Amino acid sequence: DEAAAAFPGAAHEDSGEVDLPLYLDIRRDMHMRLATGEYTTGAAIPSEAKLAEQYGTTKVTIRNALDGLEEEGLIQSHPGAKSCVAADEAAQARVRAELLQEQAQQAVAALKRMGLSKEAALELIAQHWEEVP
Repeated sequence: DEAAAAFPGAAHEDSGEVDLPLYLDIRRDMHMRLATGEYTTGAAIPSEAKLAEQYGTTKVTIRNALDGLEEEGLIQSHPGAKSCVAADEAAQARVRAELLQEQAQQAVAALKRMGLSKEAALELIAQHWEEVP
């Protein structure tokens, strides 16, 4: 998968899901960056050219990803200037909740495929909770 090679956010678990178009993978990766605080409210995000280089794609693909983020209220574009992270805390909270839900579902599915019971999975999570920064 070229996208997985281009950037870590594009890698899909073997969950049976269909690969998304690259611009949606990029948008998902940027959701994660926003949710984890890598891109903070009011901060400028890298230029389209820089993002295209980072993700190994074209500026058109990046523009498609950014347009979606703007429609979601997560970034604000300013003609002739860099886009910045919007101060829409409700939109950021919604994306964070969606990502957490998605990550939890993927983790539960993987644990079930490995044959763990709910109790064993919760015990495993409890054991590692303090270890993860």
